[in-house]
Amino acid sequence: MSPSIRCLPGSAPLVLDSPHSGTTYPADFGHDCDLALLRQAEDTHVEKLYDFAPALGVAWVEALFPRSYLDVNRNTTEIDVSLLEDEWPHPVETDPVLLSKVRLGKGLVWRYTDDGLPLYRRKLTAAEVQQRIARCWEPYHAAVAEAIDAAHRRHGYSIHLNCHSMPAVAGSQATEFPGLAHADFVIGDRDGTTAAPALSAHLCGWLRGKGYAVGYNHPYKGVELVRRHSDPARHRHSIQVELNRRLYMDEKTLELNANFATLHQHLREMVEDLLVIDPRSWA
Repeated sequence: MSPSIRCLPGSAPLVLDSPHSGTTYPADFGHDCDLALLRQAEDTHVEKLYDFAPALGVAWVEALFPRSYLDVNRNTTEIDVSLLEDEWPHPVETDPVLLSKVRLGKGLVWRYTDDGLPLYRRKLTAAEVQQRIARCWEPYHAAVAEAIDAAHRRHGYSIHLNCHSMPAVAGSQATEFPGLAHADFVIGDRDGTTAAPALSAHLCGWLRGKGYAVGYNHPYKGVELVRRHSDPARHRHSIQVELNRRLYMDEKTLELNANFATLHQHLREMVEDLLVIDPRSWA
């Protein structure tokens, strides 16, 4: 197993992954901005919120490196070539929707923080970006694929939750909606293409039943991990789950707040609910 990821196998049809909660900053990062500001990019403590998963037989995959070093929720084509001092030898993204994130500085390798602070004063080489892909992106996606394949083989279907957190208010460079006050949860299935819409609707309804404000596909639809690893027609469902950081932590100090235990319990109940659902009739 790659030292850049943590992977725990499961026996259930459910797979969870956390691509953005990593806090191990590699020695070759070479960033210029202050680490305390850079840490605001983390999906801080998401791995703690779902730490019950292995005990329920749910497979768990977690990135240990930070998303600002390499974002595994981007395709390897989402390269900001202006960051490089030499030529990128592979295809570069042309889809205008995906390029919008690159323009915001949120491609495969970040150029800016959510508030527009440059990460680097230097140019990166194509070779070092390729090394990051080999060390981080490739093993992470391989682990997610393996976990979903195993769940699908055992049960004839799989449900994959791609687990994230989001700031209470979007930063100036975070999304296409700067300053947007986020709901408690945002459920994304890329407009019904990565999961049966009825399954996503069930999840939204369950969360609303617990008293949470829930958005659906806005402002987060789900990106590369749910796109790449889903196939609802073959009973492989992938849903991105974004939860608001103010629900469980202080966004400035990164300290957990008094509501953490309640949210942790609700997430466990949510996962337990999904464990008894067979969505094959919903595809």
